[in-house]
Amino acid sequence: MHVSRPVLRRALADLPPYVPGARSPVGAAAFKLSSNENPYPPLPSVMAAIADAAVDVNRYPDMYATELTEAIAEQLGVTPEQVVVGCGSVAVLGHVLTAFCEADDEVVFPWRSFEAYPIAVTLAGARGVRVPVTDDGRLDLPAMAAAVTDRTRVVLVCTPNNPTGPAVRADELEQFLDTVPEEVLVVLDEAYVEFVRDAAAADGLAVFAARRNVVLLRTFSKAYGLAGLRVGYAVARTRHAAGIRAASTPFGVSSVAQLAAVASLRSRDELLARVDAIVKERSRMLTALRAQGWTVPDSEANFVWLGVGDHATALAERCSRNGVIVRAFAGDGVRVSVGEPEATDLLLEVTAQHLSR
Repeated sequence: MHVSRPVLRRALADLPPYVPGARSPVGAAAFKLSSNENPYPPLPSVMAAIADAAVDVNRYPDMYATELTEAIAEQLGVTPEQVVVGCGSVAVLGHVLTAFCEADDEVVFPWRSFEAYPIAVTLAGARGVRVPVTDDGRLDLPAMAAAVTDRTRVVLVCTPNNPTGPAVRADELEQFLDTVPEEVLVVLDEAYVEFVRDAAAADGLAVFAARRNVVLLRTFSKAYGLAGLRVGYAVARTRHAAGIRAASTPFGVSSVAQLAAVASLRSRDELLARVDAIVKERSRMLTALRAQGWTVPDSEANFVWLGVGDHATALAERCSRNGVIVRAFAGDGVRVSVGEPEATDLLLEVTAQHLSR
């Protein structure tokens, strides 16, 4: 007798796994520079908010994150109806794709870029169209525009680009948006926007205000140091935001995360001073690596990229053996998060040894 069994979606067979940044072995002393985390612990005021929220974890959170949504809207100069929060910006991206993509629609994105893109696109039932970045790690926006077809529903623009680092310039983004049809949604993924110091970089909020087909993605994981609490958000036109909200997971952001994010916004100046320190350390790392002979793209994020190709795994293993955990992208390169100055010092010792082999 034939016995039928539940069958997984065929798309899952080819779904690339998301590879998290490696952690230090238990009991080992090592700097973790593999996940683009903020090296600073939460501020005392944020810790107090987390402790206060913990007493109510037996209750469901505010499903619409009302206080947080209003705080974000006030800080950005948009309306609360234009803000949708979720469990990290990667989850919000999934909700955006679910809201806009039908089966077999196309989503254009750069590559190499954020490794969750092909996963999120596939899970939404869409088809990913990858467009290679340039040799210096920049998004090739003309090539991305040329990849748009009548099946394209969404284009993902990661700026600064993870893992290579450069930010999209304002002039090139304007030219790109002039080329892309208005019925195609353009998602500006700005997870690292607070680290940008390039005066020529695109201003996502200004672009959002001027273009009706643009959505912004941002997060509290990086500059705000709340990676472990998972809070991200989209800024979208009110009608688009309503659709993204409808596609979102109910109660997707815990009360603890909501209150920690609100407290972080209240202490924004203090937190951004920490971001300035990270940017200063980024500059030191870039300058020293280039002085050693490395070719490193300009980074506007909290990491740098070493495009070592097939030597990526070997370099990452050498770093690990010497107490620095970095993120290898096999066949492409190594991404190094900016952490404590001591971590930079140790990294530079390893990279100097690697070049002198």
